[in-house]
Amino acid sequence: MSSVTTDTPLAFRQTPSSKARILAERDAILANPGFGKHFTDHMVSIDWTVEAGWHDAQVTPYGPLLLDPAASVLHYGQEIFEGMKAYRHADGSIWTFRPEANGARLQRSAKRLALPELPIDLFVESVRQLVKIDANWVPSAPETSLYLRPFMIANETFLGVRSAQKAAYYVIASPAGPYFAKGVAPVAIWVSSDYARAAKGGTGAAKCGGNYAASLLPQMEASEHGCAQVLFCDPQEGKYLEELGGMNVFLVMKDGTLVTPELSGSILEGVTRSSILQLARDRGMKVEERKVTLDEWRRGFETGDVAEAFACGTAAVVTPIGALKAKDFEVGDISAPAGKVTMSLRQELTDIQYGRLPDTHGWMTRLV
Repeated sequence: MSSVTTDTPLAFRQTPSSKARILAERDAILANPGFGKHFTDHMVSIDWTVEAGWHDAQVTPYGPLLLDPAASVLHYGQEIFEGMKAYRHADGSIWTFRPEANGARLQRSAKRLALPELPIDLFVESVRQLVKIDANWVPSAPETSLYLRPFMIANETFLGVRSAQKAAYYVIASPAGPYFAKGVAPVAIWVSSDYARAAKGGTGAAKCGGNYAASLLPQMEASEHGCAQVLFCDPQEGKYLEELGGMNVFLVMKDGTLVTPELSGSILEGVTRSSILQLARDRGMKVEERKVTLDEWRRGFETGDVAEAFACGTAAVVTPIGALKAKDFEVGDISAPAGKVTMSLRQELTDIQYGRLPDTHGWMTRLV
């Protein structure tokens, strides 16, 4: 569904919060923010209708949404979202990483879910508007950031199976502490044999809530087996790697080749994934995007042909994988140290994000 556009950019109407947290309260939160537990004082909203297109852009106090019980999103799941971060650099400036890529993915998700496509420049400006007013919420301690959650819902009051004629886009933000509070350490991954994350021709390549809802039951199964995440295989044959519940997966082969499952239509095209592929190519590493079988990973862990494995995504950036578990096998060892390639790629990427290394690809956008 295409959006109605205008010749002039939208102006954001700003309403500062009268209940903004005082300095002491905000500092107490930033000292131990966790992840997704606390939210900043403001939010962004932009409305859309078939007749008017995108309009009424606002920065308002953070608070509950007023939804009719018949709102389409509650019955038909027309909802999409993004995840990104704002980073405070050493000079106090605030930057974000590849926002245009997130905006483009939001458009692809919108198209798949029959929602209006938000212009990329408006997407970037919406993030900028929120970070500007809530700049004091961006922490400065090592490995901390402000997590940004843009999302869109169909909010037309209507019961009927068709695309909504009314939608709303929002951005909220939450200060985030280090994902690995005790330092980066390898985790164990559970192989789901009973569930698939997405079907062929489904919504796997879109970032929508239904994909994550489908992962929650197998994620509970993973936790019951002492694993941090669940691995899904392809929905047709159940033998090719797809992705984890919320992260893409990589293997580092013994000869130094970096391997990741090729995009299949049911794998989310991660921004971190594409960035790691580029950094690896910059190093002269051999990179392969191809079908990877579960047996190849399992045997590779046993023989040493797979030297390292890791997952990647916005929240954790890069997570080393030390062990692979399933109903009928267990390979690897989470007590072994994280791989050198895994950790060096993670370090390089975070150094770029926090301004400690030159941004040779123009990935960083200054917000404040």
